Amino acid sequence: MITLYTYTTPNGRKISIMLEELGIEYQVKIINIGEGEQFDPAFLAVSPNNKIPAIVDDAAPGGPLSLFESGAILTYLAEQYGRFLAPQGAERFKTLQWLNWQMGGLGPMLGQLGHFGKFADEKIPYAIQRYTDEADRLLGVMEKQLSTHKFLAGDQYSIADIASYPWTLAATDFLEDILGDSLAQKPALQAWLQTVGERPAVQRGMEIPVLPQSS
Repeated sequence: MITLYTYTTPNGRKISIMLEELGIEYQVKIINIGEGEQFDPAFLAVSPNNKIPAIVDDAAPGGPLSLFESGAILTYLAEQYGRFLAPQGAERFKTLQWLNWQMGGLGPMLGQLGHFGKFADEKIPYAIQRYTDEADRLLGVMEKQLSTHKFLAGDQYSIADIASYPWTLAATDFLEDILGDSLAQKPALQAWLQTVGERPAVQRGMEIPVLPQSS
């Protein structure tokens, strides 16, 4: 059984999408990062970097395995179940390059834009402009790639798409007031969002975790 430690963030939803795509049994443990649960010693034993997502695979070869970092988790699951990542060759490395692009660029830059543009009490124009420009550049990289390929790594849906979808969707929703004009001028990206978003497993994964109702 795989246990997924997660919350309602783009990074967390990468893994719930992957698990739904694989159609395997798993359980969810909510780590409420708004309440500081990521600093609980029990969670730190699984994820020393005090970040979600993380997993524990009780059936891993060699015994139970805990993993943090969404890119590592996606790669592990893809290799364990033989889906969404080619086992060798150019297709594999093209997928891994776009996965690393998302991990090192798209996610962090959109996250910084969200912080400075939305959450920060002090609005710093330089920071907002810097991350707006970089987010727009990265979305332009996506648009160029998707204008000649159905998916990010080529013609096959992969962990690169799974990693990028929740963040790109967040850009069209949560950051729409900042990036809306830019996104409206990217038809290939919009078509990709629709194609990926229509997958039933993606739709299910985006609804996880279900937070308890407040009393």
